[in-house]
Amino acid sequence: MKITRLEYLEAHYWRWVRVHTDEGLSGTGELHGGSGGSGTPFTMRAAVQYFAEYLVGKDPLHIERHWQHMFRRQLFRGGSDPMAAIGGIDMALWDIKGKEAGKPVYALLGGPTREKVRCYVHLTGSTPEELAGDARRRVAEGYTAVRFYPLGRFAPAPGESRTEFDGASYTKIVRMVEERVAAVREAVGPDIDVMIDVVNRLSPPEALAVARACARYGLYFFEDPIEPDNLDAWAELARQSPVPISTGERLYTIYQFQNLLNKRAAAYIRPDISVAGGISALKKIAAIAEANYVGVIPHNPMSGVATAACVHLDAAIHNCPVQEYVGDEFEKPKIDLVPEPVRFEKGYLIVPDKPGLGVDLNDEALKHYPPKSFKRAPSVFPDGALRDY
Repeated sequence: MKITRLEYLEAHYWRWVRVHTDEGLSGTGELHGGSGGSGTPFTMRAAVQYFAEYLVGKDPLHIERHWQHMFRRQLFRGGSDPMAAIGGIDMALWDIKGKEAGKPVYALLGGPTREKVRCYVHLTGSTPEELAGDARRRVAEGYTAVRFYPLGRFAPAPGESRTEFDGASYTKIVRMVEERVAAVREAVGPDIDVMIDVVNRLSPPEALAVARACARYGLYFFEDPIEPDNLDAWAELARQSPVPISTGERLYTIYQFQNLLNKRAAAYIRPDISVAGGISALKKIAAIAEANYVGVIPHNPMSGVATAACVHLDAAIHNCPVQEYVGDEFEKPKIDLVPEPVRFEKGYLIVPDKPGLGVDLNDEALKHYPPKSFKRAPSVFPDGALRDY
């Protein structure tokens, strides 16, 4: 069996790569936007074409060999765009391998460690009251873990020039977060896990003040409190924080995760199934984390293809305490594009038993959802200086 071509696909906010072979088998993987966090990820299509140059004519079952070649033939390697392409292609190759063997992917990774995967869901709303109401709804649906953004809206509403967070004082930031955390904790009671994410927007002093204010509410983790680049700063924050710190969605190589773990800079790591190099790479990252007693909670804001890849990985590793799951956000396009997703049942995703990843794209539906660019608004101080996107 030989690879004949790589097909780049996109619809709505998502993009995929399909690997075709000369025996009629094909596999699909999902592509993260890489460095295109705000705007159109133009480089993703080019990265897929770059790796197609190597892959066409090769045996698709030699997954590890191809992973190493794709990674190492880039002399300046490890950027988020090529790594996201490698990740999507890796998922597609595992999909082919499972279909060829007639087995689900997790069975080829050592077999299942669990029958279902616990999920945390994103809460919607920006006020304490809105978040509390959605939290009660989600718990009634069976979720045992919820996560939300406690800094309110990240984009100005119509007629507004900035959000409540933009230009907020040190004390107001702490108060904003604590009010929302307190409301959600009261809504769900003491036995539901509660997580928050501030999307890398705080300074270390702000993040530490928030962590101390929230300690009494029993947070499961505080995700991405500060910018992702300085691991020494992360280690110092993790050392001082009274609540567990999680991070990793903006890291993309096993070496970065090794450094993060060596510095004891996180209690939970959040590798993205695409950005960090796919199933093959995350299996290795999870093994390093296991040796450090650190949980792996894969980052997953994407469609049903990436969700399926995460579930196969989660089923095959020991140290996955919970999986990110965005629930019914974008429900209609997601269901149309991946009409038979991994089954969700009362707060859990059920480990599938179909060959490969067990999901497929509906090519007809792709035509009805034109590609969109994700527009993440900048966060700007009152003096006009940029805080971050």
